[in-house]
Formats: sequence, structure tokens, C-alpha cells
Amino acid sequence: MKTLIDDLNKAFESRIRLGIMSALAVNDSLDFNSLKEFLNLTDGNLATHLKALEKEKYISVNKTFIGKKPNTSYAVTPAGKTAFQKHLQALENLIAAQE
Repeated sequence: MKTLIDDLNKAFESRIRLGIMSALAVNDSLDFNSLKEFLNLTDGNLATHLKALEKEKYISVNKTFIGKKPNTSYAVTPAGKTAFQKHLQALENLIAAQE
């Protein structure tokens, strides 16, 4: 028997991944340091969650150089946008069912 929580995407259960996707959903792209500062995370913690989202193909990674310094930026993929919208809709449905 299917329940309302079955529609929630496991990839977005972490508050950090939810924060990453939320930040990227309203920006074309953000670099690593911007995400780190915005979410107040350590390098390692952010990197781990970014890799998990990249593995799911929900975000894309673009590595460039600014002067001689490497710069890594992230953006939501079309698949990520769809999955995130479905997750948000599932949350709304879950909340509406409790009213």
C-alpha cells in the first residue's frame, strides 16, 4: 500500500541537501565557497553532500580557473529540477493531508 511519504525523494531527506537544492533552485549557479558560507558548513561536509547529489545527476559541476585559482560552481540539472519539484509537491501533499 502506497503512502504519502513514499513520494518523498530520499536524496533530499538531509537538511543540507535540501538547503543546497533550495539555494541552487533560485540561482543559475553558485560556487563552492558561496554555498559553504550560505549554509554555514565545513568543506568536507559540503563536499560529501555535493558528491551525493552529483551522483544522482541532480546537480552539474563546472570547474574553471579565475586567474590562477580553481573555481568550482554547481547548478541544478533538468533532472534535479524535476526531482526537487516532485519532492516539494510531496511535502505539500503530506502537510495538506494533515489539515
